[in-house]
Amino acid sequence: MKLNDIIIISGRIELQSGLHIGAGDNAMRIGGTDNPVVKHPHTNEPYIPGSSLKGKIRSLLEMRSGLMIHTDGKPIGASILNGNKLSNGEKEEAKKILKLFGTSGAESDMASEIGPTRASFADCMLTKESRQFIKENNLPIFEIKSENSINRITGVAENPRFTERVVAGLSFDFSITLKYMDKDENDNLEDFLLKGLKLLEMDALGGSGSRGYGRIKFDFHDKARQAKFDSISFKD
Repeated sequence: MKLNDIIIISGRIELQSGLHIGAGDNAMRIGGTDNPVVKHPHTNEPYIPGSSLKGKIRSLLEMRSGLMIHTDGKPIGASILNGNKLSNGEKEEAKKILKLFGTSGAESDMASEIGPTRASFADCMLTKESRQFIKENNLPIFEIKSENSINRITGVAENPRFTERVVAGLSFDFSITLKYMDKDENDNLEDFLLKGLKLLEMDALGGSGSRGYGRIKFDFHDKARQAKFDSISFKD
């Protein structure tokens, strides 16, 4: 297996609504929030981890493929290619997902035909323009969103919680590196990845997407790629 080419898909992620990607900090602080967002340890600025992009895009493509019925909801692994339970079309879909996002190290014997992970997702840092806009206008980067549940009988608010969000209107630089091996000539991996990005734009990034968090828009540096992305439709 030989590396033939590497391309970079880059641009900006624009926040259309508040974004929450949790920091995994379980410590409660006086005057703090129940659920802070992930921040760079040196600058205290928010960023979007590459793992969050990768994980959500993979999840949406797996949902779109219909292959979850064969995995009981678990991520698709190379073992799904064994046997005759998949149609030829399903096998090709599974191979594209595995090529883009990788296979488990425990499946190394079964993943030899898949090869190395093709897509690498960089962490997404706040854009220079957003940083300058915040500084010049003395605006906040974060907001605290308070939520609760309502007792259906008494109408009383219960279980208050406070979630930190990155405010809407800010933008982050994103960069995805895509490797092409000599076995990938007919796979159209870039088009497949763009479909995953389109699904993410139609869905939500981070937590609480069903409550309006994490609505984003992709703005690609390459205008031809932007036009291709804008033309993607899932009406079959």
